[in-house]
Amino acid sequence: MHTQIGTVLVAVALAFPVWLAAQQPRADDDVHVLQVAPTIYMLVAGGNNVTLQVEPATRPPRVPGTYLGGYGVLLVDTVTADYSGKLLAAIRRISQAPIRYIINTSIDADHIGGNENLAKAPAGRGGRGGAAAIVLGHENLLLQLASPPAGQAKIPQAAMPTDAYLDVKEMWFNGESIQVIHQAAAHTDGDSIVYFRKSDVISAGDIFSTTTYPVIDTSRGGRMQGVIDGLNHILDLAVPETNAEGGTKIIPGHGRLSDEGDVLEYRNMTVIVRDRIQDMVKKGMTIAQVKAAKPTLDYDFRYGATTGPWTTEKFIETVYNELKATLPARPATTTKNKS
Repeated sequence: MHTQIGTVLVAVALAFPVWLAAQQPRADDDVHVLQVAPTIYMLVAGGNNVTLQVEPATRPPRVPGTYLGGYGVLLVDTVTADYSGKLLAAIRRISQAPIRYIINTSIDADHIGGNENLAKAPAGRGGRGGAAAIVLGHENLLLQLASPPAGQAKIPQAAMPTDAYLDVKEMWFNGESIQVIHQAAAHTDGDSIVYFRKSDVISAGDIFSTTTYPVIDTSRGGRMQGVIDGLNHILDLAVPETNAEGGTKIIPGHGRLSDEGDVLEYRNMTVIVRDRIQDMVKKGMTIAQVKAAKPTLDYDFRYGATTGPWTTEKFIETVYNELKATLPARPATTTKNKS
């Protein structure tokens, strides 16, 4: 197992930019588990979140002539390959059933790195065996993995998604309906939101984080406006218990378990920062002037970073460049000659 994990980790490291493979510093090497619904768990590994769905404690009796759907273990994302052993051990403490589905919400190595190891993982003691898990991702994610940028190696075929979808993939698994929804041009152009309808849990991937400003991978079709659209989509799906608190549980790509109120605050922050930078671009300010004006200052204590793969300056520069390219050119100022 250790040799296999090491081999896949090296391949993934070669296939992805460093900042994509490590968006968050590792707090420790343990896998932490939080139950968020009767059959849904949030697993935290190295600052990255995995959503786990397991079989219900009891199954309804089968009615002749009807189809109850599959049962087993479903994972949303698999973090990096070096966590595969500990992640599987955490899963086995909850369920001995085989892993039937893996859904990748993003192309990043901290979302797909463990695909190969976990898709082939055997069932636990007393669990029913079977074929390798189906690995599902959006079509754009699959195309990007199949044609990496020049100089970057392809990941192993066994780590690739085995199934793809276009706009929405609807599934029935473990006794509940699941929607896998494409969010175009957000963190990348292959991002997915996973909505467990009966459990009322949303796995948001890297469209939503409680620890950083939105990470926008422009090389893979990411855009600030797409992130805002994705956050609005999550808000449309979520239902609060009262005053935007409680209710639908939302698992971010990184950070703590959240609700609609948390997503609302994050969405408002992204819109406010976008509007501030947009106003500066309309005024003809340079990127150096925009950075000096500190349009994110009142949010930096919570989301900002001066070091690491995704700094506040990198975020401002990315949003500035997007707006600069999409806003109409500012009319040139003319000076009349005095007679």
